[in-house]
Amino acid sequence: MSVTEAVSRANGAVSGLGSMVVLGEVSGFRGPNARSGHCYFTLKDDQSSMSVIVWRGIYQACGFTLKDGMSLLMTGSFDVYGASGKLSFKAASLRLQGEGLLRQRVAELARRLEREGLMDPARKRPIPPFCTRVAVVTSLSGSVIDDVKRTLARRNPLVEILASNCSVQGDQAPATIVRALRRAAAARPDVILLVRGGGSFEDLMCFNDETLARAVASCPVPVVTGIGHEPDTSICDMVADRRQSTPSTAAESVAPPLDELVSVIHERERRMRVTLERWSRDVGARLDATDRLMRKDVRASLDARAAAVSALATRRCLASPLASLEGREESLSMTEERLHATLPRVLTRRRQDLEGRALRLRSLSGRLLRPFDAQVVRAASSLEALSPLKVLSRGYAIVRDARGRVVGGADQLLVGDEVSLRLGRGSATAVVRKLSQT
Repeated sequence: MSVTEAVSRANGAVSGLGSMVVLGEVSGFRGPNARSGHCYFTLKDDQSSMSVIVWRGIYQACGFTLKDGMSLLMTGSFDVYGASGKLSFKAASLRLQGEGLLRQRVAELARRLEREGLMDPARKRPIPPFCTRVAVVTSLSGSVIDDVKRTLARRNPLVEILASNCSVQGDQAPATIVRALRRAAAARPDVILLVRGGGSFEDLMCFNDETLARAVASCPVPVVTGIGHEPDTSICDMVADRRQSTPSTAAESVAPPLDELVSVIHERERRMRVTLERWSRDVGARLDATDRLMRKDVRASLDARAAAVSALATRRCLASPLASLEGREESLSMTEERLHATLPRVLTRRRQDLEGRALRLRSLSGRLLRPFDAQVVRAASSLEALSPLKVLSRGYAIVRDARGRVVGGADQLLVGDEVSLRLGRGSATAVVRKLSQT
């Protein structure tokens, strides 16, 4: 029998085993391969191990990242590779078991809270540099509270410690921690320490609770966590305002040593003294400069005003007010003399001019009105001929009744009516005694 036949017969025998479910721990993980994307590792228990191949598609569909130490529940079948005769288990599906499953759930919760922004550094609050009131949320029955107290007392005995008891392990622990956080926040400390000693991943699972994580993120007081040891990182560590690896380092981070505080105070005092001295020198220099400028400005202003006063003093009206009046008086006298000498001549010329103009007007008026005299005479003759008074002068009269209307015929009158007569010269009143139509 050839090697090929032997390997083929072995592969047939192995294939006859069919699909099976295997539980084991991942070891020697290699992958995904840069070219193919397949993963290779050994699955082992306390007594045995086997080589495992996970194709790229199977690994991408599992939803988690494989690493050494994970507990896996795999479904698949054995296969003998013809080229080397090596027996391998080809996985068809992967599921986490035990701690691996818990880690997968924690990772999913962490990704969801990160998408909501609870782990955003910009959301986290700064821790006061000098805390005087520190609340500690932990189990009072363990040694952690004593370690924290010793650390705080050693570094700064002036820090006031407020302890809030809670359970730090088990299914009921998250609810008790949430209540302890609320009690601690109600006391209004400068910071809250959420601490617990080391333990297994399962022991620390209560600090991966979603409700507790949201309570830590929404706490009105900054929260510093110190949970487990250096490699341990919980959801509460991720959403807290500051994460420390252990309870002791958490206490140290919020309580600087007393000698360090004294050094800081002395250094700040020195810097304040230097700053005040520099400020005093600067202010003194500015005051001196301002004084020089003010003196210069005042001197220049006074000099300008003195020059203005001197210029005013040289004016004749101010230097000798009577001289100005005397000059005006002399000028007025000369003007009066000129007027007395000039007015008679001016008046004589004006009178002669007016007399000449009057003479010319008289001579011109006769010549201008002469052509119109004949027209006026003719118009007057025509008016006199047409005047009713001319007719009345020949013996006629105008008769008016009592209403003042002109009577044109006898039919307008009655016997006894009083009428008025307009004669050529004067007027008369008469009473009708008799009427005749002819």
